[in-house]
Amino acid sequence: MTGPGGPVTLLIADDDAITRSGLRVLLAAQPGLAVLGEAADGVEAVEQARRLRPDVVLMDVRMPRCDGIEATRQLLAGAADPPKVVMITTFENDGYVTGALGAGASGFVLKRLPVGQIAEAVRVVAAGEAILFPAALRRMVTARPRGSAEALPRAALTAREEEVLRLMATGLSNPEIAEVLTVSTETAKTHVGNVLTKLGAQNRTHAVVIAYESGLVVPGFQAPPGF
Repeated sequence: MTGPGGPVTLLIADDDAITRSGLRVLLAAQPGLAVLGEAADGVEAVEQARRLRPDVVLMDVRMPRCDGIEATRQLLAGAADPPKVVMITTFENDGYVTGALGAGASGFVLKRLPVGQIAEAVRVVAAGEAILFPAALRRMVTARPRGSAEALPRAALTAREEEVLRLMATGLSNPEIAEVLTVSTETAKTHVGNVLTKLGAQNRTHAVVIAYESGLVVPGFQAPPGF
């Protein structure tokens, strides 16, 4: 793991050698990133991550021997200081991604995005935030039948917490949620933490998936003007 002020270290896991090497070259050239290694499948990703201890693993969804979901689950389960995992996929509606978020991944990016956006996603996740692309996430979860995931314990959330969850679903950060609700950032952070705890969600992205699949948040819901 990188100490304060150092570059964000990265492991790239993808079964396509051309994609993998291309990402390595492009991401290594981005400011503040250092690529420690590559993995060609999920088994190798887990082994390499435990050996190299990167800050972030950029994990392909579909790989041989062990797919990205199972690799994420193995990597994060019971680890004292695990890396963050960002799923990378070709498909916006890839149903496997939802499972990976439930396994503890901090978000996902699409392979067709400019490398600068992928690099920024890595930096954001390394800093402790989840990375959300709301439009793609909406398409992904609404393509699946409702009721396919755990039901949202609506009675457990206060009205303010439901409001916070809806704002989370638009991709707003804690400071932006605080601005919308006219509260302090610390208060917004507390509300977000309460939502995650009550939903049993691994992170913000997982909470948003639960919200969409339960029907609390519906396609077309948008952030307030100016955000």
